[in-house]
Amino acid sequence: MINPRGTRRRLAFSVLAVFAIVAVFLVRLIDIQVVRADELRASADERQVTEVTTYGTRGAIVDANGKVLASSVDRFDVTASPKNVNANGFTRSDTVDGKKVETKVTLSQAVGEISAITGVDAASLLTALTQDPESDFTYLVKGVKLDVFNQVKALRIPWVYNLPHPARSYPNGAIAGNLVGFVGTDGPQAGLEKAQDQCLKESDGTSFYEMSADGVRMPGSEIVEQPPVDGGTIRLTIDSDLNWFVQQVIAAQGIAIGADWGTAMVVRVSDGQIVAAADWPSVDPNDPGATDRGALGARLFSTPYEPGSIIKPATIASLLDAGKITPATQLVVPGRYTTGLPAGSYIKDAWAHGDLRFTATGVLMNSSNIGVAMLSTRLSAQARHDYLDAFGFGHNTGVDFFGESDGALKSVSELESDPITNLTQQFGQGMSATTAQVASMYQALGNDGVRIPLSLVAGCEWADGTVTQKPDTTGTRVVSADAARTTVQMMEPMVTQGALKKILTIPGYRVAAKTGTAEVFENGRYTSDRIVSVAGLVSADHPEYAIVVSFVKPDTIKTSAAAAPAFNAIMKQVIKTFRITPSTEPAPSLPLTW
Repeated sequence: MINPRGTRRRLAFSVLAVFAIVAVFLVRLIDIQVVRADELRASADERQVTEVTTYGTRGAIVDANGKVLASSVDRFDVTASPKNVNANGFTRSDTVDGKKVETKVTLSQAVGEISAITGVDAASLLTALTQDPESDFTYLVKGVKLDVFNQVKALRIPWVYNLPHPARSYPNGAIAGNLVGFVGTDGPQAGLEKAQDQCLKESDGTSFYEMSADGVRMPGSEIVEQPPVDGGTIRLTIDSDLNWFVQQVIAAQGIAIGADWGTAMVVRVSDGQIVAAADWPSVDPNDPGATDRGALGARLFSTPYEPGSIIKPATIASLLDAGKITPATQLVVPGRYTTGLPAGSYIKDAWAHGDLRFTATGVLMNSSNIGVAMLSTRLSAQARHDYLDAFGFGHNTGVDFFGESDGALKSVSELESDPITNLTQQFGQGMSATTAQVASMYQALGNDGVRIPLSLVAGCEWADGTVTQKPDTTGTRVVSADAARTTVQMMEPMVTQGALKKILTIPGYRVAAKTGTAEVFENGRYTSDRIVSVAGLVSADHPEYAIVVSFVKPDTIKTSAAAAPAFNAIMKQVIKTFRITPSTEPAPSLPLTW
């Protein structure tokens, strides 16, 4: 049976308990908001919320085999809170022989300790701490390495703290430095670092933490608002070991002949991938300030020049494709050619001669400007222009390298109003091209007449395994397969019978090559300076790689003989690197004269 009187007592007790609890909270609230408001506000001010940047990591640049060419490494900024600096110093506690020892450290002593570790002048550090004494943040030293960071941290100075952030490192120095580029204080400055910034660029995040009045970060108080996102990895098509070799070769030869600069490129014929691309001199991305301004980029892509006779195979291929000549087409080549040219103008060869009976193959092997000009008249100006255009001259190579030049190809209207350039453009004079464009032309000849856009970047690889920015491999037919193969065969006598036979020949391999010695056009006239080149394919019977080597303004040897040793050394290394099988059939015997 329920006792009504007991129930009422329990209910009354519960009501009183509730009122008592409410009363306690009310008193506490008044104490906090009114009685102790100033005290608590001051205490809260001692726990300050600080926003910090959490750095993402910029993506790496690697070669075709995964070898790192550019990466991010941890660096640390030593920072301080001037408002928390005590002019009277602080007490540092240490344990010595099991006993606690306290040492008074003055402000000047603390600054001196930081200076001794970082190498930064003590006066500069003191200025940073005192120029805005109410500030909660100032930089003392930027970008120190881990060992310096650890030494500063070990000082246990309460108003000093450290912010980690990534910095750029180039472990291979100048190897492929012309391609990789570099990052400066204002961000990417050159090369792939700039051109591929969309892939490489990281996104920084933000987080917050509480700091006590003495500048000490409070454990467990961090809140991440926006996590950082790392950049992607750029994988290149180049083989960095081969690139190193090519760079060493052109540097040694460039110095030997007293050239201003040189370039060399190796392209895989089947897919247009650049496997080596070297400039001399080249920039070391770790110290770009030590490099001449003209060598900070990649002249392979950015600096066009009149290529001269290494363009002649394109003209021969065009004539073969159009059915205008055969390798045995007969021609009487005079000492000077004046037909259709303005009065007093003429085209001549590099050597003086009378009438010569050359076949079309002989014209190419002997690099006769006159012979090429005479043969090219069998095509209209429109056709001549269109073939060179299809070979890629006057256009981007497809690499889209930062600062890449399109070169210059005369339009049909310009050619029709300029009868001299109308012919000289067919042997590489009156036009301009980059080393990359010339390499693209030879790739097309080696690939049965199909030009594939050159590629230097194989793709952008992301953390989730996806790959973007894959190169365009769509080929464009320039000339027929028969015309391309025949042109390559017509280039072989340069190696087997030409003046540079001893330098260019590689036992066991058929090599197709073309030399070039172009006059340098400056200040409105052609000078005595030269640009010397050798370009070609290995093997001629089954072309796998196209190679172009050029040197600008050599002092000691001003003919293509200056470039031949470098071409030969690079071709041999390409054979070794990619294990190219020897040729199994002899080169065809094509008549040079009649």
